[in-house]
Amino acid sequence: MDPSIQALELSGVFFSAAAWLCSLATTLMSTWLTLSTELLPTESYELGLWETCVVQELGVLECRPYDGILGLPPDIKLARILMCVTLATGLLGVLLAIPGMRVVNSCHDRLEDLRCKRALKAAGGALCLVAGILGLVPVSYIAHLTVVRFFDESVPKVVPRWEFGDALFCGWTAGVLHLVAGTLLLTSCLCLQRENCDTPVHIPLGKVHPGQTSIWNRSEYV
Repeated sequence: MDPSIQALELSGVFFSAAAWLCSLATTLMSTWLTLSTELLPTESYELGLWETCVVQELGVLECRPYDGILGLPPDIKLARILMCVTLATGLLGVLLAIPGMRVVNSCHDRLEDLRCKRALKAAGGALCLVAGILGLVPVSYIAHLTVVRFFDESVPKVVPRWEFGDALFCGWTAGVLHLVAGTLLLTSCLCLQRENCDTPVHIPLGKVHPGQTSIWNRSEYV
């Protein structure tokens, strides 16, 4: 096996696992949006998908979960759903990509092994690409709404505005890592298929019995 293909596989699985962990952290973090006011300089506020928090001057963090789902803003509901789907899709992609690696021996038949592994790895790469797109949508949507509301001229300037939190940057990182992981896994599948196509096939010649002349050594005279 070409070492470059093995490196693509290992890199793809590594990036997919790192992307899933970043997506999990993004989903659980309460710092999707942050807010600080001049009226209360000793306190700052954090907005997440599951709770809102107040950070006091001494570093004391007080969080309160949302009362219910029906009363949530539409953007928070959408972000919740898409991030949960992203976690499920990304985890499934990792679980399919790991047994699809050539370094993992999971079958006995060689031909079936290659086909099965290539199919698993291709499915894992495709799911990673889907997880990357799904993860970028809620993060970018929340960021877009934040920018629109921040520069809304109809709101007085004295009213505090929400700003980007660390969770948004973590979500963008997770989305990019998912896309990179999916690209690496699918590229390794294409390289592996090309390598198999370029490999010459050896056709065994039939065994020559005693007293029988091989067709390659037989000459006909006219």
